[in-house]
Amino acid sequence: MAEKKNPEIRKIAAARTMRKLMADHFYELDRAVKEGSPKVAWCTSVGPAELLRALGFQVHFPENHGAMLGASRMATDVIPYATAIGYSPDICSYLTSDIGAFRQGRTPLKKSYGIEAVPRPDVLVFNTNQCRDVQDWFSWYAREFRVPLLGIHTHRGIGGVKDYHVRDISRQLEDLIPPLEEIRGNKLDLDRLKETIRLSKRTSELWRACLATAKTRPSPLTFFDATIHMAPAVIYRGTEAGVTYYEALLSELEQRIQGGVAAVEGEQHRLYWEGMPIWGKLSPLAQLFGSLATCVVASTYCNSWIFEQLEPEDPFESMASAYTELFIVRDEDYKERYLEEHYHGFSCDGMVFHDAKTCPNNSNTRYGLPERLRERSGIATLTINGDLNDLRCYSEEQTITNIEAFVEQLAGC
Repeated sequence: MAEKKNPEIRKIAAARTMRKLMADHFYELDRAVKEGSPKVAWCTSVGPAELLRALGFQVHFPENHGAMLGASRMATDVIPYATAIGYSPDICSYLTSDIGAFRQGRTPLKKSYGIEAVPRPDVLVFNTNQCRDVQDWFSWYAREFRVPLLGIHTHRGIGGVKDYHVRDISRQLEDLIPPLEEIRGNKLDLDRLKETIRLSKRTSELWRACLATAKTRPSPLTFFDATIHMAPAVIYRGTEAGVTYYEALLSELEQRIQGGVAAVEGEQHRLYWEGMPIWGKLSPLAQLFGSLATCVVASTYCNSWIFEQLEPEDPFESMASAYTELFIVRDEDYKERYLEEHYHGFSCDGMVFHDAKTCPNNSNTRYGLPERLRERSGIATLTINGDLNDLRCYSEEQTITNIEAFVEQLAGC
């Protein structure tokens, strides 16, 4: 068996700043609801946040709340309350845990920040570039709160992104403006939108640079670190706070590289993680891989909030490009090439696929992709079964055994 040891978990100092940013975000939303101003928009995490910010909305991202439900391990307890009203246990467990928690009047925001409930929306805005589930998720809340529901319907199964894809999404974005202006009570300031897009683009550039530091051997951060530190890339893109945070994080990671500080002590093996995190098991999995001197250095998931296509002088078409050129909406040939390129770019020794029971859109194990990578490029792959939030779908004992055996296999290569 692969030799195990008790790893030292080297915490990233910027986490203290990030915790304050998260608290400020939720306190601002809570204050907006209590004071009735500014208006609150709910937005899918790869939705038109820049447009909403430019119009002056406070923006809430329910997927961020869903991840908190998973990480706090509250999700498994509340999912049955969504299935009781007709939502299948096989659909997105972000959706079922969030709706189930709402029906029970529960939220991790209470323990963390003393906030009793998620912020009441004045409008809900989705983008189906992630999946159909976000539309159905937001539709439930639109009926519950009796507020407007707006959305963008993205093309899927795309090989190359064509001009007509971009023009279509750009028109849909522009069509959102009149109803959003009416709800917010003011007109869109194009200069403010351009500045928001500039900040969002800069946040993306810095976040990419942070992730790219893991190309160094030993890596200064792990996938498990990145899943935590990507939060500002979701909830603060389009703001100065997002830019400032990633400037500081990048500086810290570069200092780690200069000092030879490894995220995983004695790093011997480097892995790529494909698929969703298992939110309720981040720490145990980080400990397990660390005990095996194995660093998970890269992932598709954490790259999902890099929008370098954004251009302030071409706001609508560049937003359309950014939100259409996502890995999740691309065809199998594109995904295969992408994974191979990033696997080699980060000097990986193997690839772990997470087959998330309730997230088929982010599970790329079901149509032969791991097998094709093995046959075409000799990439060693492991598939683990689980879920993003529903821990009833996850066998810890089986997962540990499989990971240990996989690392032992790599050690023997």
